[in-house]
Amino acid sequence: MSSKVLAALAIGSAIVPSAALAQTAQTTMDISATVVNACVVSATNLAFGNYDPTAGSPTDASSSITVTCTPGSSFTVGLNAGTTSGATVSNRMMASGSNRLDYALYSDVARTTNWGNTPGSDTPAAITAVSSPSILTVFGRVPAQQSVVAGSYTDTVTITVSY
Repeated sequence: MSSKVLAALAIGSAIVPSAALAQTAQTTMDISATVVNACVVSATNLAFGNYDPTAGSPTDASSSITVTCTPGSSFTVGLNAGTTSGATVSNRMMASGSNRLDYALYSDVARTTNWGNTPGSDTPAAITAVSSPSILTVFGRVPAQQSVVAGSYTDTVTITVSY
């Protein structure tokens, strides 16, 4: 090749930047996710402490249920009858061996509205979840002057969140 051709090639390549020779191709991709309704629940224990069967007034205590659900979902919270044989949601019992101590669980501080396990019947009204947890208070009462023997009485209640 002559020096004039080489010089012309050198000048031509200096004028056309290498980026001008690059090519591109593009496309898109779809991104998706499905948010599901979900809930988690936790509770503090309800401890009545010492019960005096000779006292003229009931023994009251309370605990909290914390429910966190997908924002916008509706849920109800039910409490079953417990694990003591013969108990119902309207007549709960703690046991110490074969001995029984009656108690009740309520959804209101006045302790007039029994808290049961049937949504739309004996549970608090449905709640619509927001971004922060919902905290519900359980109000418990052991009626006064029950004829029971001394001992440690217990029960376990299952909390059901329906959503």
